[in-house]
Amino acid sequence: MVRRPVAWIVAVVLFAEGLGVAALNWFMGVVVDRQDMSLAGLDPDVMSTSSKVGGIVFGLYFVLCGVVALLVALRDRAPAGFGRILLISAAVVHGLLGAVAWGLLGVPQFAFMVVVLALIVLLLMTYDARQRPAAQAPEDAKGDGGGSPAAPVAPAPVTPPAAPTTP
Repeated sequence: MVRRPVAWIVAVVLFAEGLGVAALNWFMGVVVDRQDMSLAGLDPDVMSTSSKVGGIVFGLYFVLCGVVALLVALRDRAPAGFGRILLISAAVVHGLLGAVAWGLLGVPQFAFMVVVLALIVLLLMTYDARQRPAAQAPEDAKGDGGGSPAAPVAPAPVTPPAAPTTP
């Protein structure tokens, strides 16, 4: 029944990543709250609350992307409209997070972001290729003498000019 496991894998990875991001930011908010220290004069309560809220929002974003991937897996067809835009934005976010991870965190975190980015792009590309028609018969085969206005017209072959002859 499972034809393309990439959509299931992307869904599971995005669900786990959403929960992980939310938990990590919640933990960071608790640490800031318990330390009761300010950074450049910022209120520690505001920093704690913003870390928790940001983690929840970002985690829900990844979970929503996972829901889109899960719907793609269940329906076995390409995402359309808002779901496609959401998955493309998740790919862009993972590319940006990968660049930040390379500079600040290290190679394993960068590799994780690149793998998730590759999985999302693979999901978008494999289902997109399946939706395209392979080759369509020309409309002129009906015998009406005219092609459809949307059909491209093939250019005439280019031939070199005739060589001059001498009398």
